[in-house]
Amino acid sequence: MLMLIMLAAPPLYSQHSQPEPVPPDATVDHRHDHHHLPSAGQWEGSAAGKAYSDFNHHVAGTLMIVIGISEIHAAMSPAVLTWTRFLLPAAMTAAGFFLLIWSDHDGWPIGSRGLVETFLTGDFETVQHKWFGILSLGIAVIEWIRRVGLVRSTWARAALPAFAIAGGLSLFLHSHGDHPSAHQIAIHHAMMAIMALTAGSSKLMSGFTLSRPEAVRSPWEFAWGILVLLIGIQLLIYSE
Repeated sequence: MLMLIMLAAPPLYSQHSQPEPVPPDATVDHRHDHHHLPSAGQWEGSAAGKAYSDFNHHVAGTLMIVIGISEIHAAMSPAVLTWTRFLLPAAMTAAGFFLLIWSDHDGWPIGSRGLVETFLTGDFETVQHKWFGILSLGIAVIEWIRRVGLVRSTWARAALPAFAIAGGLSLFLHSHGDHPSAHQIAIHHAMMAIMALTAGSSKLMSGFTLSRPEAVRSPWEFAWGILVLLIGIQLLIYSE
Protein backbone atom coordinates (compact mmCIF):
# COMPACT_ATOMS: atom_id res chain seq x y z
CA MET A 1 0.00 0.00 0.00
CA LEU A 2 2.73 2.43 0.89
CA MET A 3 3.97 2.53 -2.71
CA LEU A 4 0.98 4.71 -3.33
CA ILE A 5 3.39 6.40 -1.45
CA MET A 6 2.38 4.29 -2.72
CA LEU A 7 1.18 3.86 -1.11
CA ALA A 8 4.27 4.32 -0.61
CA ALA A 9 3.63 3.03 -1.91
CA PRO A 10 6.61 3.64 -2.57
CA PRO A 11 8.76 6.87 -4.95
CA LEU A 12 7.08 7.51 -8.24
CA TYR A 13 9.81 8.74 -10.53
CA SER A 14 12.80 7.26 -12.31
CA GLN A 15 15.85 8.08 -14.44
CA HIS A 16 18.10 10.12 -12.14
CA SER A 17 20.75 11.20 -14.59
CA GLN A 18 21.59 14.86 -15.17
CA PRO A 19 20.66 16.68 -18.37
CA GLU A 20 23.25 16.12 -21.05
CA PRO A 21 25.32 19.25 -21.85
CA VAL A 22 24.75 20.87 -25.20
CA PRO A 23 27.93 21.53 -27.20
CA PRO A 24 28.63 25.27 -27.59
CA ASP A 25 28.51 25.08 -31.37
CA ALA A 26 25.38 22.95 -31.53
CA THR A 27 22.51 24.25 -33.59
CA VAL A 28 19.17 23.74 -31.88
CA ASP A 29 15.91 23.89 -33.73
CA HIS A 30 13.21 25.04 -31.32
CA ARG A 31 10.35 25.12 -33.78
CA HIS A 32 8.85 21.80 -32.70
CA ASP A 33 10.18 21.42 -29.15
CA HIS A 34 6.71 21.64 -27.64
CA HIS A 35 5.70 18.44 -29.42
CA HIS A 36 8.32 16.26 -27.73
CA LEU A 37 9.16 15.13 -24.22
CA PRO A 38 12.80 15.48 -23.08
CA SER A 39 15.11 12.59 -23.87
CA ALA A 40 16.02 10.08 -21.15
CA GLY A 41 19.14 12.02 -20.17
CA GLN A 42 17.21 15.27 -19.90
CA TRP A 43 14.15 13.92 -18.07
CA GLU A 44 15.07 14.41 -14.42
CA GLY A 45 14.75 18.02 -13.40
CA SER A 46 13.04 19.06 -16.63
CA ALA A 47 9.65 20.75 -16.52
CA ALA A 48 8.01 17.66 -18.01
CA GLY A 49 9.80 15.33 -15.59
CA LYS A 50 8.80 17.39 -12.56
CA ALA A 51 5.19 17.63 -13.72
CA TYR A 52 5.06 13.88 -14.31
CA SER A 53 6.50 13.11 -10.89
CA ASP A 54 4.23 15.60 -9.13
CA PHE A 55 1.17 14.15 -10.86
CA ASN A 56 2.11 10.61 -9.81
CA HIS A 57 2.64 11.66 -6.21
CA HIS A 58 -0.66 13.56 -6.15
CA VAL A 59 -2.59 10.57 -7.49
CA ALA A 60 -0.97 8.39 -4.82
CA GLY A 61 -1.79 11.01 -2.20
CA THR A 62 -5.45 11.10 -3.19
CA LEU A 63 -5.71 7.32 -2.88
CA MET A 64 -3.92 7.37 0.48
CA ILE A 65 -6.30 10.02 1.80
CA VAL A 66 -9.25 7.85 0.80
CA ILE A 67 -7.68 4.92 2.64
CA GLY A 68 -6.84 7.03 5.70
CA ILE A 69 -10.35 8.46 6.03
CA SER A 70 -11.95 5.04 5.61
CA GLU A 71 -9.64 3.48 8.22
CA ILE A 72 -10.26 6.31 10.70
CA HIS A 73 -13.99 5.82 10.20
CA ALA A 74 -13.62 2.08 10.79
CA ALA A 75 -11.70 2.77 14.01
CA MET A 76 -14.30 5.24 15.31
CA SER A 77 -17.63 3.89 14.01
CA PRO A 78 -17.15 0.26 12.89
CA ALA A 79 -20.91 -0.46 12.80
CA VAL A 80 -21.79 2.59 10.64
CA LEU A 81 -21.36 2.62 6.85
CA THR A 82 -19.61 -0.73 6.96
CA TRP A 83 -19.16 -0.65 3.17
CA THR A 84 -16.33 1.86 3.69
CA ARG A 85 -14.08 -1.03 4.78
CA PHE A 86 -13.83 -1.91 1.09
CA LEU A 87 -12.30 1.46 0.19
CA LEU A 88 -8.83 0.27 1.20
CA PRO A 89 -8.67 -2.76 -1.12
CA ALA A 90 -10.34 -0.70 -3.88
CA ALA A 91 -7.74 2.07 -3.56
CA MET A 92 -4.90 -0.45 -3.42
CA THR A 93 -6.21 -2.11 -6.58
CA ALA A 94 -6.24 1.25 -8.33
CA ALA A 95 -2.73 2.01 -7.04
CA GLY A 96 -1.40 -1.34 -8.23
CA PHE A 97 -2.63 -0.83 -11.77
CA PHE A 98 -1.44 2.77 -11.73
CA LEU A 99 2.09 1.71 -10.76
CA LEU A 100 2.15 -1.04 -13.38
CA ILE A 101 1.07 1.30 -16.16
CA TRP A 102 2.06 4.85 -15.31
CA SER A 103 4.86 4.92 -12.71
CA ASP A 104 7.73 5.43 -15.19
CA HIS A 105 7.52 7.43 -18.40
CA ASP A 106 10.00 5.19 -20.23
CA GLY A 107 8.84 1.83 -18.83
CA TRP A 108 6.52 -0.79 -20.26
CA PRO A 109 3.72 -0.46 -21.31
CA ILE A 110 3.79 3.29 -22.07
CA GLY A 111 7.52 3.81 -22.68
CA SER A 112 10.32 2.59 -24.89
CA ARG A 113 11.55 -0.15 -22.54
CA GLY A 114 10.39 -3.70 -23.11
CA LEU A 115 8.60 -5.93 -20.62
CA VAL A 116 11.70 -7.86 -19.48
CA GLU A 117 13.85 -4.74 -19.04
CA THR A 118 11.10 -2.93 -17.16
CA PHE A 119 10.46 -5.75 -14.67
CA LEU A 120 13.83 -7.48 -14.42
CA THR A 121 16.89 -5.86 -15.95
CA GLY A 122 16.25 -2.10 -16.05
CA ASP A 123 17.26 0.55 -13.50
CA PHE A 124 16.44 -0.24 -9.89
CA GLU A 125 13.79 2.47 -9.46
CA THR A 126 11.72 1.26 -12.40
CA VAL A 127 11.98 -2.39 -11.36
CA GLN A 128 11.05 -1.41 -7.81
CA HIS A 129 7.96 0.51 -8.92
CA LYS A 130 6.64 -2.28 -11.12
CA TRP A 131 7.13 -5.05 -8.59
CA PHE A 132 5.53 -2.98 -5.86
CA GLY A 133 2.60 -2.53 -8.23
CA ILE A 134 2.27 -6.31 -8.43
CA LEU A 135 2.66 -6.63 -4.65
CA SER A 136 0.03 -3.94 -4.11
CA LEU A 137 -2.43 -5.91 -6.23
CA GLY A 138 -1.61 -9.04 -4.26
CA ILE A 139 -2.28 -7.32 -0.93
CA ALA A 140 -5.47 -5.83 -2.37
CA VAL A 141 -6.72 -9.31 -3.24
CA ILE A 142 -5.97 -10.53 0.28
CA GLU A 143 -7.81 -7.56 1.79
CA TRP A 144 -10.81 -8.08 -0.52
CA ILE A 145 -11.28 -11.70 0.52
CA ARG A 146 -10.49 -10.91 4.16
CA ARG A 147 -12.96 -8.06 4.43
CA VAL A 148 -15.83 -10.03 2.92
CA GLY A 149 -15.20 -12.66 5.60
CA LEU A 150 -13.81 -15.46 3.43
CA VAL A 151 -10.45 -15.60 5.23
CA ARG A 152 -9.65 -14.89 8.88
CA SER A 153 -6.20 -16.42 9.24
CA THR A 154 -3.29 -14.70 10.97
CA TRP A 155 -1.15 -14.55 7.83
CA ALA A 156 -3.91 -12.71 5.96
CA ARG A 157 -4.29 -10.15 8.76
CA ALA A 158 -0.53 -9.62 8.90
CA ALA A 159 -0.08 -9.03 5.16
CA LEU A 160 -1.22 -5.38 5.15
CA PRO A 161 0.92 -4.08 8.04
CA ALA A 162 3.88 -6.10 6.77
CA PHE A 163 3.48 -4.43 3.38
CA ALA A 164 3.34 -0.99 5.03
CA ILE A 165 6.54 -1.69 6.97
CA ALA A 166 8.28 -3.05 3.87
CA GLY A 167 7.24 0.05 1.95
CA GLY A 168 8.68 2.30 4.63
CA LEU A 169 11.98 0.42 4.69
CA SER A 170 12.22 0.54 0.89
CA LEU A 171 12.10 4.34 0.96
CA PHE A 172 15.36 4.40 2.94
CA LEU A 173 16.98 2.32 0.18
CA HIS A 174 15.72 4.53 -2.62
CA SER A 175 18.47 6.36 -4.56
CA HIS A 176 17.82 9.83 -5.93
CA GLY A 177 21.03 10.12 -7.95
CA ASP A 178 21.73 13.53 -9.45
CA HIS A 179 18.20 14.89 -9.41
CA PRO A 180 18.36 18.68 -8.90
CA SER A 181 16.03 18.36 -5.90
CA ALA A 182 17.63 15.18 -4.54
CA HIS A 183 18.15 16.56 -1.02
CA GLN A 184 14.57 17.83 -0.76
CA ILE A 185 13.21 14.53 -2.10
CA ALA A 186 15.37 12.53 0.32
CA ILE A 187 13.99 14.48 3.30
CA HIS A 188 10.43 14.05 2.02
CA HIS A 189 10.79 10.31 1.62
CA ALA A 190 12.60 9.88 4.94
CA MET A 191 9.69 11.55 6.73
CA MET A 192 7.23 9.38 4.83
CA ALA A 193 9.27 6.25 5.58
CA ILE A 194 9.16 6.94 9.32
CA MET A 195 5.39 7.45 9.19
CA ALA A 196 4.95 4.28 7.12
CA LEU A 197 6.97 2.23 9.61
CA THR A 198 4.99 3.69 12.51
CA ALA A 199 1.69 3.10 10.70
CA GLY A 200 2.52 -0.53 9.95
CA SER A 201 3.66 -1.10 13.53
CA SER A 202 0.45 0.48 14.83
CA LYS A 203 -1.58 -1.81 12.62
CA LEU A 204 0.27 -4.81 14.04
CA MET A 205 -0.42 -3.59 17.57
CA SER A 206 -4.11 -3.09 16.88
CA GLY A 207 -4.88 -6.79 17.01
CA PHE A 208 -6.03 -6.96 13.38
CA THR A 209 -9.72 -6.49 14.13
CA LEU A 210 -10.79 -4.93 10.81
CA SER A 211 -12.41 -8.16 9.63
CA ARG A 212 -14.94 -7.84 12.46
CA PRO A 213 -16.79 -4.50 12.10
CA GLU A 214 -18.64 -5.04 15.39
CA ALA A 215 -15.45 -5.33 17.41
CA VAL A 216 -14.27 -2.65 19.81
CA ARG A 217 -11.42 -0.78 18.19
CA SER A 218 -7.97 -0.38 19.58
CA PRO A 219 -6.40 3.11 19.75
CA TRP A 220 -3.65 1.61 17.60
CA GLU A 221 -6.22 1.21 14.84
CA PHE A 222 -7.00 4.93 15.04
CA ALA A 223 -3.28 5.76 14.97
CA TRP A 224 -2.91 3.62 11.83
CA GLY A 225 -5.65 5.57 10.05
CA ILE A 226 -4.28 8.97 11.12
CA LEU A 227 -0.78 8.13 9.92
CA VAL A 228 -2.04 6.88 6.55
CA LEU A 229 -4.03 10.10 6.19
CA LEU A 230 -0.94 12.21 6.99
CA ILE A 231 1.09 10.31 4.40
CA GLY A 232 -1.65 11.01 1.87
CA ILE A 233 -1.62 14.73 2.65
CA GLN A 234 2.17 14.80 2.35
CA LEU A 235 1.96 13.17 -1.07
CA LEU A 236 -0.86 15.48 -2.18
CA ILE A 237 1.18 18.64 -1.47
CA TYR A 238 4.42 17.13 -2.84
CA SER A 239 6.26 19.29 -5.35
CA GLU A 240 9.71 19.10 -6.91
